[in-house]
Amino acid sequence: QVQLVESGGGSVQAGGSLRLSCAASGYTYDTYYMGWFRQAPGKEREGVAAIWRNTRTTFYADSVKGRFTISQDNAKNTLYLQMNSLKPEDTAMYYCAADSRYGGIWSSPTRYSYWGQGTQVTVSS
Repeated sequence: QVQLVESGGGSVQAGGSLRLSCAASGYTYDTYYMGWFRQAPGKEREGVAAIWRNTRTTFYADSVKGRFTISQDNAKNTLYLQMNSLKPEDTAMYYCAADSRYGGIWSSPTRYSYWGQGTQVTVSS
């Protein structure tokens, strides 16, 4: 089993920055593929960014490219999401996800077996 705990959310004004963290514990060999998702009220959960830990290959949603950066600290089993130039439309609950299986669509929530409980990000205009 894998436990994922997100932190770092909060309220910022448009143009501001936040860094989210996701600490993984338990059987972390099952966290080769990790991603960040977000879900706003009344909307479906959407993929924001993902990273394949072995190859450090990264993926980003078009809406966040150039503004968000996903990274990892393998020694700490921690995933990060640096969010710059935040916009009101970035407001959502942000979730960390992980899986051990190769393949699949990085932005599909069904691709991931493990999920954190989320951290709220609110961006005001």
